Amino acid sequence: QVQLVESGGGLVQAGGSLRLSCAASGRTFSSYAMAWFRQAPGKEREFVAAVSRSGGIINYADSVKGRFTISRDNAKNMVYLQMNSLKPEDTAVYSCAASVRVGPPNIPLTYGYWGQGTQVTVSS
Repeated sequence: QVQLVESGGGLVQAGGSLRLSCAASGRTFSSYAMAWFRQAPGKEREFVAAVSRSGGIINYADSVKGRFTISRDNAKNMVYLQMNSLKPEDTAVYSCAASVRVGPPNIPLTYGYWGQGTQVTVSS
């Protein structure tokens, strides 16, 4: 089992940057595929980015390609989401998720463990 805690959210102007972090507990972090999802008020949870266990396979939603970068540090049990060129439509609660099983990386049901989320607000 793994516990996830996100940090790094906040208020930023359009065009700005934020770096989200997700700290994972446990000694088998490298066994988990990791992802970031987001959910805006009144909208469904949306896939943002995913990284494989070794970090060798990365997927992004089309809406964030070229602006966001996901990375992981298995030695530190950390996953990061560097967000650049932020837009007001990026405003949402961002949650990291972990999966010990194989499945589509962009589907919430693939992931069995979730953090509590961190709020990102982008002002225009």
